[in-house]
Amino acid sequence: MPCDAMPVHRPEPRPDLRRRQVLQRLGTLAVSTSALASTACAAPGPAPRLACDDFEALWASFVRLFLQPDGRVLDPDTEARVSTSEGQSYGLFFALVANDRARFEQMLQWTRRNLCGGDLGARLPAWQWGRQRDGRWGVLDPNAASDADLWIAWTLIEAARLWDAPALASEGRALLARIQKEEVVEVPGLGTMLLPGPQGFVSEDRLRWRFNPSYAPLHLLRGLASADPAGPWTVLAEQSVRTLAGLAPHGLAPDWATWVVQHSAPLRGHWIADPQHGDTGSYDAIRCYLWAGVAPLDDPLRPALLQGLSGLQRHTRGATLPERLSTRTPPGPDLATQTRGTAPPGFAAALQPYLVGLGDCAGARHLADQLGQTCASGTRLRYYDHALALFSTGWLQQRWRCDRHGRLLRNPSSSSTRCPLP
Repeated sequence: MPCDAMPVHRPEPRPDLRRRQVLQRLGTLAVSTSALASTACAAPGPAPRLACDDFEALWASFVRLFLQPDGRVLDPDTEARVSTSEGQSYGLFFALVANDRARFEQMLQWTRRNLCGGDLGARLPAWQWGRQRDGRWGVLDPNAASDADLWIAWTLIEAARLWDAPALASEGRALLARIQKEEVVEVPGLGTMLLPGPQGFVSEDRLRWRFNPSYAPLHLLRGLASADPAGPWTVLAEQSVRTLAGLAPHGLAPDWATWVVQHSAPLRGHWIADPQHGDTGSYDAIRCYLWAGVAPLDDPLRPALLQGLSGLQRHTRGATLPERLSTRTPPGPDLATQTRGTAPPGFAAALQPYLVGLGDCAGARHLADQLGQTCASGTRLRYYDHALALFSTGWLQQRWRCDRHGRLLRNPSSSSTRCPLP
């Protein structure tokens, strides 16, 4: 999701063998949706419905609804008809999974030309582009979003490997070097961290540092560590899990959090609710659970990551998912005191791999049923919901996975949708 300037993102742990046995007994995870209403750009007439559990159909719909002929991924529900570095990065990944190189090249060319001044190694991508107040089109905010930067760098490196295209790897490595230079920092009392962007997230006295925990997916950091072993990516992967105890004391990820440095010898600090966004977990944080669910199955950090975020599981059994959670409110019998609003349909898609990772196939089926009912009602998926559904469905259908080294594994055809831990 964009940087801060725009608000838009276990049961007791079991040994792997025990979890596999449970999943085998539970059997097929049916993403039981009759149809997926697509998000139209104000097009007249009813939009065609698609199967929620089919990656190819979702990708075709994404192309039709959000991808412009010049390679720009458009969010049509925004007043300025914006495109973001996030949208471009997600589009590049989906095209790589779909083996759609022509559209991949279109999106890359548009990103390079419009967000990076023509050179991905010369500057980080501007995070927001769209219609300016004077009616012209261009960059609306030149600041970068580090999650999109990581996605683009990793996807370029993986595309180079899978398509035997060395030039893409060179471009990805050039971007990666700039990320390390401008967005990776040493925080007093905390260690190596990934800033949400190069500007605006550190106080002038350098005592307050703001972070977005959804910006550092484990599989991306593993892949970047493989491509750049001398870089900080392994440390960042370990740090992303280590900090969960302070960021998510009740197993619930916030959208944003702030680290406050205390004057002491040696320097120490502590996490507080973010001064701008409070302790809310919502549109940004939902990706924390998705990234945990799709983390490499044999990654040694995966169990701790899922356990550190296990607090949301108890909120997934109701008639609807909450849109917002108070992440620092101690859990109690009345879940309503911790929640507000009704989540959009993309949340139900995003949480299915997470519940599968916890061994909760019944919970994942419950969310699949919720999503199916929403789709059957004719509700349209907006850009973000569509993207979350593509990530989740592609993983559940085993169209894509990552190995423990963060390398993308593609399956040219969809496997039967199962509770998919081997």
